Amino acid sequence: MKLLYLIALICLFPQSEENPLSSDNAGPRRSFEDIKREIAGYSEVAKKIIELAVHGKAQNRSYERLAFFVDAFGPRVSGSRNLELAIQYMHKVLKEDGLENVHLEPAKIPHWERGEESAMMMEPRNHSIALLGLGGSIGTPPEGITAEVLVVTSFDDLHKKAQEAHGKIIVYNQQFVSYGETVQYRVQGAVEAAKVGAKASLIKSITPFSIHSPHAGIQEYQSDVPKIPTACISVEDAEMMSRMSSRGTKIVVTLKMGAKTYPDADSFNTVAEIVGSTYPEQVVLVSGHLDSWDVGQGAMDDGGGAFISWEALSLIKDLGLRPKRTLRLLLWTGEEQGGIGAEQYYKMHKENISNFDMVMESDEGTFMPTGLAFTGSDKARDIMKEIMKLLKPINVTDVFENGEGADINYWIHDGIPAASLRDDLTRYFWFHHSQGDTMTVQDPIQMNLCAALWTVVSYVIADMDEKIPV
Repeated sequence: MKLLYLIALICLFPQSEENPLSSDNAGPRRSFEDIKREIAGYSEVAKKIIELAVHGKAQNRSYERLAFFVDAFGPRVSGSRNLELAIQYMHKVLKEDGLENVHLEPAKIPHWERGEESAMMMEPRNHSIALLGLGGSIGTPPEGITAEVLVVTSFDDLHKKAQEAHGKIIVYNQQFVSYGETVQYRVQGAVEAAKVGAKASLIKSITPFSIHSPHAGIQEYQSDVPKIPTACISVEDAEMMSRMSSRGTKIVVTLKMGAKTYPDADSFNTVAEIVGSTYPEQVVLVSGHLDSWDVGQGAMDDGGGAFISWEALSLIKDLGLRPKRTLRLLLWTGEEQGGIGAEQYYKMHKENISNFDMVMESDEGTFMPTGLAFTGSDKARDIMKEIMKLLKPINVTDVFENGEGADINYWIHDGIPAASLRDDLTRYFWFHHSQGDTMTVQDPIQMNLCAALWTVVSYVIADMDEKIPV
């Protein structure tokens, strides 16, 4: 889940007042009462999907497929051999699953490697600091950087202490408010530190809970600001240095980072379909991303989302269903670097943008589902509320605001209705981008429920007589 990129994309691509897709839905439409009756008619199909996913032969299938996948390929950072082997594997198994039009579409994605890295407190005592270099960071000289630490609590605090910052290593001990608000320190921390002459920056991990495990993620340099090495450190180490500093204790740290950025790597978005029976050119897209950071297993972010999206097509195929529109699975590449693979896919297909009926992305975990987040017109939202009533057998019927995702926001900008899975995020940021993101976080029962929701919604939208209104 990359809320920062969602905000950035919305700012970069404001919605136009006149929707370019409005003509595609022109002409008389049925009454809402007719649409409600049509949706209610899917009740038995929805029950069959739920039964198969939650209690039947497909029970725990998405979990078991994911467990094999992450155990076999491990973390899959952009540009890595692990990611490309994982993509080739998915290409193979999607064909074996009997899905249609299985193919790979090329994309160029960033290739950054952290190399060996360490941080050692030299004063007031020797202490090994847990850290993870941030994506795209430069490395240090081979001998490292040894400098005194300046602890700050915010960007405002840093600017107030600008006279003290020159030549030091900035440690950010910011308060966690929410991921969307607090992640600015990870993304912009190095730039703000460099502006006041710092040698490096260490950012307290963006998480509300920690067991001494740092959290990785992307950061961004600015072309007009010197680049300095930057890494995340554990909550515990940041808070310890903050306490030391508040007592007037001098802190000296030696930071060594072997990080390097290489030329962009060749990669692929992975595609599979169930071709529509009546309107094959029209598409309902379900998606998640295959890449992850280079720590943990990427089981939660975003293995779960990718595999319930695969499961949606599998369940529909197993039941012998073929919707009127094409149901297309997209497993994105390079999402963690800002939706790089999705952006390239969008540019390749945007000339056919009016054929997209709905875009769906699951990238906020597959914990206990609570409903569906949706972005679209009021008329479309009313229809989604009726569709979600079909999930009453599993007590998941709510429709929330802001159905967005880093990979689908390109379509949202063009007025395509969009949805994302909403689930219990209580523990999501405990494990996000850390060594803790493994299969141990996943729960098969919860994944079954997420798959059932994802399948019912995507199938009904793809099979209704008319497209979702924009």
